[in-house]
Amino acid sequence: MTQQNAARLFEAVKQDQALQERLKVTADPEAFVKIAQERGYEFSVQELDNEISKLSEEDLATIVNPGWGARRHINPR
Repeated sequence: MTQQNAARLFEAVKQDQALQERLKVTADPEAFVKIAQERGYEFSVQELDNEISKLSEEDLATIVNPGWGARRHINPR
């Protein structure tokens, strides 16, 4: 269930410009999860990582700062 919350958050981010901007400036996965929890989305950093790995580069750029390297912002590889 919580994994689905991460996926639902990513869908909500596409529609919410203020949330997009807030998440884009977040470099720390725990801070990202805390912001999500404030919006009612409960999931762990691990579940966030799993969901990020499923995103296309375009969708990822919608959620994280596109000026940073791909997936480096939240999910360093």
